[in-house]
Amino acid sequence: MVQYGVGPIGASIAQLMRQKCAIEICGAIDSDPAKVGRDLGDVVGAGDAPWGIPISDDEPRVLQQAPHVVIHSTSSSLPRVMDQLLACVRAGSCVVSTCEELAYPFRTNPALAEKLDAEAKAHGVAVVGTGVNPGFVMDKLAVTLAAESQRVEQVRISRVVNASNRRLPLQRKIGAGMTPDDFAASAANGTIRHVGLPESVAMIAHYLNLPVEEISEMIEPVIARERVSSDFLTVETGQVAGVHQIARGLSGGRDLVYLELQMYVGAKNPYDRIELQGHPAVSLMIPSGSHGDIATASVVVNSVPAILQAQPGLRTSCDLPIGFLSPTLETLPRWRTR
Repeated sequence: MVQYGVGPIGASIAQLMRQKCAIEICGAIDSDPAKVGRDLGDVVGAGDAPWGIPISDDEPRVLQQAPHVVIHSTSSSLPRVMDQLLACVRAGSCVVSTCEELAYPFRTNPALAEKLDAEAKAHGVAVVGTGVNPGFVMDKLAVTLAAESQRVEQVRISRVVNASNRRLPLQRKIGAGMTPDDFAASAANGTIRHVGLPESVAMIAHYLNLPVEEISEMIEPVIARERVSSDFLTVETGQVAGVHQIARGLSGGRDLVYLELQMYVGAKNPYDRIELQGHPAVSLMIPSGSHGDIATASVVVNSVPAILQAQPGLRTSCDLPIGFLSPTLETLPRWRTR
């Protein structure tokens, strides 16, 4: 395995991979001069002896090892990471990426999806974008619950996340600590938002065969009613604490898929709720909700056995039978010979 990107999420993933007997980390890539040349174990804060894996900014040199899988975690934007993904694929490596726009790009970035799918098939490897959201709680989990329904007519998912215990880059990405005017300007140019809700809408619509004609997205700030703090920043009363986003999959003006996300510092009573209207109706409530950073690392690492056995091409989390990768499992089965 190679870890591509050693930010907070990449560090969490690397620590979890280190705990799995079936995984050997053979390299790490990052462009941050403060990390290049340092030992991966030191950078991720493992606290034990050095791992003997220097972080490198020389992508071709690291990828020439042709690792079985590259774990990719550098950016939410598919256009920005396309060259990175293609380099991994052309090295003959499967890819599990946390790029949110890669979760289901066939509708939102169809040209890039087609190119990546063709390259992956040409090199005999599989690629998937996954994580907790998108990749699990607001799409794959709903599709899985639909297995007990004979007919699904509408999907409604709501998620409230307390961002106080999340990483600093995420708190900044949702605008925590900004003024409402600055938030409005940043939301208008797309720099402030949680990425991936339209991809989740499209994924649900595809796998449940819901005739969604249009996908819309709304974003507005959550304003702090009192002073709240995280380990990284303080939000004063009247400042932005985070985001309230709604993505809708519409047909004839009617919601077929409705996703609502409130993610802000100081959120009380967080939860995840999934409701399927149909025959029969199905609902699931997760009190306290899913811990995004911990769950993201878990979903990514637990996807490794499935991506090794997947047919070549660009896949989605709904394509993969993701289970739990036991720390004591010593080998991973692969259909593919190297």
